[in-house]
Amino acid sequence: MDIILIIISAFIMLLGILGSFLPVLPGPLTSWLGLLVVHFTKAIPMDKPFIIITLLVAGFIWVSDYIIPAVGTKRFGGTRYGMIGTTIGLIVGILAPIPGGIIIGPFVGALIGELLNKADSKTAIRAAFGSFIGFLASTFIKFVVAIVYLGLYISLIWEHRNSLFSI
Repeated sequence: MDIILIIISAFIMLLGILGSFLPVLPGPLTSWLGLLVVHFTKAIPMDKPFIIITLLVAGFIWVSDYIIPAVGTKRFGGTRYGMIGTTIGLIVGILAPIPGGIIIGPFVGALIGELLNKADSKTAIRAAFGSFIGFLASTFIKFVVAIVYLGLYISLIWEHRNSLFSI
């Protein structure tokens, strides 16, 4: 049963890394769920403070994910339309077979969103840049946390490999 839980948690950890880029999945929280699944194995003992601290970090990052892009957009004179455009641009950028779509999409989406909000082109470009910077900062932070959680996962598996894979 432990091996099945390890495989499930590995899959969840990978989803967490993808969730760092996809707005549909909360990356660090998903990665934390992978750690939680490992907690339920008999072969890998984990203490509750570890689980609680990693949950608090994931929750803090999840809340920050909504604040950081908004701060970037507002700081550069953007509106809600720019933030919505950034999210739509990200989804289109991921789905479109364009090289660099995940980077170009949010910027173009924010620009279109601001132009639809009747902003002049100079203001729209500035706001799109702010929204894009906020998006990149937020994505980078989520990705780093998801990778750290993956590192913790691998460390736990490696440390307890003998009890996991003993025949």
